[in-house]
Amino acid sequence: MSISKITANVSAVAIDGKALLIEGGPGSGKSGLALALIDRGAGLIGDDGVRLTRNDKTVIVSPPPNISGKLELRGVGIVELPTAEAPLSLILVIDDAAPRYPEAIAKRDVLGQPVPVLPFHAGDANQALRAEWALRMHGLSF
Repeated sequence: MSISKITANVSAVAIDGKALLIEGGPGSGKSGLALALIDRGAGLIGDDGVRLTRNDKTVIVSPPPNISGKLELRGVGIVELPTAEAPLSLILVIDDAAPRYPEAIAKRDVLGQPVPVLPFHAGDANQALRAEWALRMHGLSF
């Protein structure tokens, strides 16, 4: 049995077969972080929305049908990119007040799957590298 829903106001990329979901308010840097990760080899899943579907083992993150392949580049426009899908491994929540060192990693129930959630300070020159390390260190393994 699969349960499906569309989630707005998030971006997502696939890195090494794992989906990294990026949450944040408008203008917080979701698309910028996604673009930086894509530049390092990640695949776009969705920008400003994704589809979440639960299968027997995990939650699959895939492009939403209405904006599939579109990524907003602030001040430039909308670009079209190939898309990917992957099992949800980690949620980064863009937060300027994110702690320098996470003491404990919270989990959030997403369609019945507990997923690690990490507050994340975005916008610096190392944001993509730090996001990749966050996925390696704190993401779910499959």
